[in-house]
Amino acid sequence: MAQVEIFMPKMGESVMEATITGWVKNEGDTIELDETIVEIATDKVDSEVPSTTAGVLVKKLYNEGDVVKIGEPFAIIETSASASAQTPTPKAEVAPQPVPEPSFVVEAEKFAAPVSSNDEEGVSSKDGRFYSPLVKSIAQKEGISQTELDGVPGTGKEGRVTKDDIINYLASGRKQAVTPPAQAAITPQAQASPVAKAEPLKEAPKPAISLGGGDEIIQMDRMRKLIADHMVMSKHTSPHVTSFVEADLTNIVNWRNKNKGEFEKKYGQKITFTPIFMEAVVQAIRELPGVNASVDGDKIIMRKNINLGMATALPSGNLIVPVIKNADMMNLAGLTKSVNDLAARARIGKLQPDEVSGGTYTLTNVGSFGNVMGTPIINQPQVAILAVGAIRKKPAVLETEYGDVIAIRHMMFLSHSYDHRVVDGALGGTFVRRVADLLEGFDPNRPV
Repeated sequence: MAQVEIFMPKMGESVMEATITGWVKNEGDTIELDETIVEIATDKVDSEVPSTTAGVLVKKLYNEGDVVKIGEPFAIIETSASASAQTPTPKAEVAPQPVPEPSFVVEAEKFAAPVSSNDEEGVSSKDGRFYSPLVKSIAQKEGISQTELDGVPGTGKEGRVTKDDIINYLASGRKQAVTPPAQAAITPQAQASPVAKAEPLKEAPKPAISLGGGDEIIQMDRMRKLIADHMVMSKHTSPHVTSFVEADLTNIVNWRNKNKGEFEKKYGQKITFTPIFMEAVVQAIRELPGVNASVDGDKIIMRKNINLGMATALPSGNLIVPVIKNADMMNLAGLTKSVNDLAARARIGKLQPDEVSGGTYTLTNVGSFGNVMGTPIINQPQVAILAVGAIRKKPAVLETEYGDVIAIRHMMFLSHSYDHRVVDGALGGTFVRRVADLLEGFDPNRPV
C-alpha cells in the first residue's frame, strides 16, 4: 500500500486559495480516478475537485469551511500500489503568476498578491503567528501595521488570518487609525494650495441598528459577502460619474421580431438584444479605447483585448459577471452563442474560473428587471460600465422631409458610469452617445 497526497489545483489567474464547502467523500470511502472528492469555492466561482488517483480516502487534512492555499495537499488517498512501485507525488509548486486581471464578484486587483515560487514564503509575527503573502499584501496596501495585524482574529488553521478575515476586519471598521502610506514631498507651491492640503477621507461611523420583535436576521452567504466587499471597495476606489442618453431602438426591435425565427434556424441560437448591444459596445470601444483601461497608481493601463463582461443575475439573488474574451473578434452569431452559453452555465453554477476573470469592460441589463435606467457601480479594476434599460414604446418626435411628426417608437435609456480619475465627461459622455448612435443606425434590412 502507498499513500498519495491530493493537492488543491490551480483554479485560474489571481486565485490564491479555495474554501472547502463540502466533502463528497468520507474517510474510508473508495474513490475512482477523476471522481469528485470535494466541493470548493473560490472568490471567483464554485467548483469540484476530482481525485488524481484511485484508492481509499484515509485522511481529510481540512474540514468544511477551511481555506486551503493553491498547491497545498488537502487529502491523503491510499492506493493499492506498493510503496516501492509507487512514484512519489511531488508537492505542487505554485508557479510565479503574471499580473492578474481580476473580474467581478472577486476581490479587486489591489487584493491580489504576487505568488512566490516558494508557496511557504509567508511571514510570521514575533509570536510565531503565520501570515500568507496574500494577507501581508492586503495589510500593506491598507496601511495595517504588524501590531494591528497581530490583533486581527483568525479563523484559519491554527488561528491563521485568512483573506476573508482581513477583508471582514476592514469592512467592519478598524480598531485603530490606519497609518497612511508615505506621501511624496510637497513643494512650497503645493503647500500654499488648499487643494493640496486636503485631508484623506475618514471612514464614516456605522449607524446603530435597532431590532424589532418581528425582524429576521439573515447571515450573508459567501458570494454576497464578496459582492458587498467588491462594491464598497469600488466606490472607495473610483470617483463615479454617470452619463445618460436615450436611444431609438425601433429598427433593432423590428429586425429582431422579423428575423429571430430564421436566426435560430440558421445558427441554432435564440437571439436576444444583449449580443446586439455588445456589438455596438465593441465598435464604440474600437473608436474610443480610453474606456477599455485600468488604473495602477498613477499609471493608466490601456487594454489591448476587448473582453466584455455581462452581469448575470443568479437564482440565489446574487450576481456574477462571466466574460466574453476577445469579443471584438466575434460576429453577431458568435456573440449570441457566447452570451447564451455563459448565461445558462452561470445560472447552474458551471462556469470555469477563467470565464469570470480578465474582463476589460462590463455591460449590465437593468431593463431585464423592468427598470428604465440605473447608476451601475464600476467592476474594478475596470474604469467604466454601461447599463441598458427597458425598451418601452413612447411617443417621439421624428424629423421627416415633410416636417416633424410624432410617432410611437421603441426607446431605451443607456447609463454609463465611469472612473473620473481617468475618464472625463467628454470621453464618458461621448462614448455612451456613440453606442446610442450605433444602435439607432442599425440596418433594418441587415441579412441574418
